[in-house]
Amino acid sequence: MPKASEASKQAFRDLLEPFAAASPSVEVKPMFGQLGAFVNGNMFAGLFGDTTGVKLDADGLSALEAVGGNPFGPEVRPMGGYLTIPANAAAEPWIERALAYVGALPPKTPKKK
Repeated sequence: MPKASEASKQAFRDLLEPFAAASPSVEVKPMFGQLGAFVNGNMFAGLFGDTTGVKLDADGLSALEAVGGNPFGPEVRPMGGYLTIPANAAAEPWIERALAYVGALPPKTPKKK
């Protein structure tokens, strides 16, 4: 599994910081050695290696795929509903779209210990 560089982790945090500052329900936290951005407990964006991916509805996935979005996550088992944001694309609009989509989903219920 690819490891995210410290520079990529910082860039991901910097990208998500305005969204987290605007909403207390948004948080960035470690996940399986990578980073994930969550709203109401549901992941809407993530870092895998040095690539950023977002979770989108069907129309969003089609639009992102049309500009070069690829499957996000491990090559042998990419994450369903997520695509990478191409390096040549502005990431903020895709993050905003993913946050709006996932933010409208029911909050994730914490697992009982």
